[in-house]
Amino acid sequence: MQHSNFVHLHLHSQYSLLDGAIRFEEVFDLAKKYRMAALALTDHGNMFGVIEFYQMAIKHGIKPIVGCEVYVAPGSRFEKKTGGETEGAFHLTLLVKNRIGYFNLIKLVSLAYLE
Repeated sequence: MQHSNFVHLHLHSQYSLLDGAIRFEEVFDLAKKYRMAALALTDHGNMFGVIEFYQMAIKHGIKPIVGCEVYVAPGSRFEKKTGGETEGAFHLTLLVKNRIGYFNLIKLVSLAYLE
């Protein structure tokens, strides 16, 4: 079967509370229907569903691409005051290339929660 040339590189799941509602089983069924060879998971500010996503993707024969949509602070990450109109306006989608990138992303997301 020939694959589609399109791959979702920005996908929110049930773990992106305000942006995503789709469950992994539904995502993989749709990906197979549209002949997508790969999918990326980029939930907002968390990586809670990464292991479940990865394992289910492999089970369905789809290449998993792990990532996260992170929030970028307008100033220092240690400043807790709001930025007015720009509050929450800065997002950056990060995708993992390899094992080192995966552990670096885990570290970044963990530090965001801790700091």
